[in-house]
Amino acid sequence: MADVLDQAEVDALLSAVDAGMGTENEPEVFSRSRTRQQDIRTYDFKRPERVSKDQMRSLEAIHEGFARNFGASLSAFLRTIVEVRVATIEQLTYSEFIHSLPNPTCFNLLNARGLEGQLCLEISPLIVYPIIDRLLGGSNAELFIPQRPLTAIEWRLVKKITDRALTHMTEVWANLVDVEFSLAETESNPHLVQIVAPNEVVVVIGLELKMGTRAGTMTLCLPFNVVEPIMGKLATQSWLAYQRKASSGQQRERLTAQVKGAQVGLRAFLASTTITVDDLLHLQPGDIIPTAKPADSDLIVQVENRNKFAGRLYQHKGMRAIRITRMADPEESL
Repeated sequence: MADVLDQAEVDALLSAVDAGMGTENEPEVFSRSRTRQQDIRTYDFKRPERVSKDQMRSLEAIHEGFARNFGASLSAFLRTIVEVRVATIEQLTYSEFIHSLPNPTCFNLLNARGLEGQLCLEISPLIVYPIIDRLLGGSNAELFIPQRPLTAIEWRLVKKITDRALTHMTEVWANLVDVEFSLAETESNPHLVQIVAPNEVVVVIGLELKMGTRAGTMTLCLPFNVVEPIMGKLATQSWLAYQRKASSGQQRERLTAQVKGAQVGLRAFLASTTITVDDLLHLQPGDIIPTAKPADSDLIVQVENRNKFAGRLYQHKGMRAIRITRMADPEESL
């Protein structure tokens, strides 16, 4: 019965608990567990987060700019609308990254002049084969995605895509470090390539590519030891400076160059009028269709169905031609 507390000891213990204090041997255990319970979170020592959240957001913003430029370049090259966006960005081990890729796939090793080590760029077969089909004149309507490595001819066609991607990657990264990306090697089986240790931390940026009804992913793998020298430049202030720099005249010139290569439809209208269906059915060669437009008035030239210029009808080298005389009124009648 020696372990039984008397009433005085019980009262003293309850008073100590109400005051937020522990026993004599454990003076801070109770209060410390109560105040710090919300600060406890799970930490996996196998996957240490070596890149901060601010730096991850900066990397995401940089590659969002890359996605816009790359999408515009692909659209002009393939002559169809290609949408590119950043879908995911996360930290993994290199082993987890490799095991998440399909086999076979389009796996590219990249050199980065100015940085130590290599990077990886993987393009999913789900979008690679539709792009190849588009380049060869196909319609992508009933395209079958084969489960086989790319042929030598297909690799040469895909290189036209990766070259454009590396060009735009070099442009956006140039605001952080003097670097130039180039293709070092290609491989169909990603498990045969080991650029860093399996447990090494890598930043994986997943981009989604959409072309019509087809969609696929393009994944960029950045080993931490490659990007570690520039981690300090990805702070908030540095990134704000990068955003201001990105809106410079160089970007406007690049956008202007892309827009200049776009094709637009051009139409010239002699005149417009209305007739009955009966008159239309009885038209014969030599018939005259009267209009309300004087013969000496200007012709309206439309660009993408909008009035843009006005001109006169001429003949040039045996062909009909229009000489532009003035800018047309948007509301001017045909």
